[in-house]
Amino acid sequence: MFRKLGLACAFGAALMTSAYAQSDLVKRGDYLVNTIMTCANCHTPKGPTGDIAEKAFSGGLSWDEPPFKVTASNITQDKETGIGSWTDAQIKMLLRTGKRPNGVQIAEVMPTAFYGIISDRDMNAIVAYLRTIKPISNKVPDPIYRMQLPHHAYPGSEKPYTEATINGDKLKKGFYLATIGHCMECHTPFKAGGGKDFVGDLGKGGMEFPGPWGKSVSRNITPSKTKGIGAWTDAEIKTAITTGKDKDGKPLKPPMGYHYYSKMTGEDLDAVIAYLRTVPAQD
Repeated sequence: MFRKLGLACAFGAALMTSAYAQSDLVKRGDYLVNTIMTCANCHTPKGPTGDIAEKAFSGGLSWDEPPFKVTASNITQDKETGIGSWTDAQIKMLLRTGKRPNGVQIAEVMPTAFYGIISDRDMNAIVAYLRTIKPISNKVPDPIYRMQLPHHAYPGSEKPYTEATINGDKLKKGFYLATIGHCMECHTPFKAGGGKDFVGDLGKGGMEFPGPWGKSVSRNITPSKTKGIGAWTDAEIKTAITTGKDKDGKPLKPPMGYHYYSKMTGEDLDAVIAYLRTVPAQD
């Protein structure tokens, strides 16, 4: 009897440990998805005042470009119109390689080029959190691909970081966060003829984003004192990231996800800013 009781207690303790571990993963995934990665910024439908909260993650923005016409997918747990029927491995494959379960390469407007760096633990956390999103039935238009699409890897993101790397060095942590946040996707301009020079033009700004707000032009976020943010204090940069106000207090236009970044920890924001200070200045 005592032996059975001991086994039952041990089993119960194991279940509790597993539940706590899962809870920690979900919390970490929630933090990443809803702060630095700004997933809802594209995957949630928008109304006149912003995100339609009751339809969160059920499909969102659309893009019609020469190579493709696509709409941000429904990433809720709906099995018919979302990713509820996908396996964990299939979700991870899409995030790391940009390939759907059927092998189709998706448009890189979804920043999978930046996600190869995601640590194995953070990838597990993201998937664990996505599994908690309530299913919403919403069929978005099927993608139209007008050419075979490539998959690129952002320089430095070719393989997953380890937890020791992320937490062992402030600058590496800043690079990691800025990369999974795909900051340079918007803040690096296209070259003539397409593509981006993530060496010579890194962080130079100049991309245009039309929308209900008019037209936004991405800012130079390099340490240039004349063109970039080199003359800004850390506090001014942090205010811009989290409140959408520049160093003079003027409001900045969307679509940068200020309200997502406002929920980041001070430590993570400091790491991102420290990394930005190391980017070569672009005038």
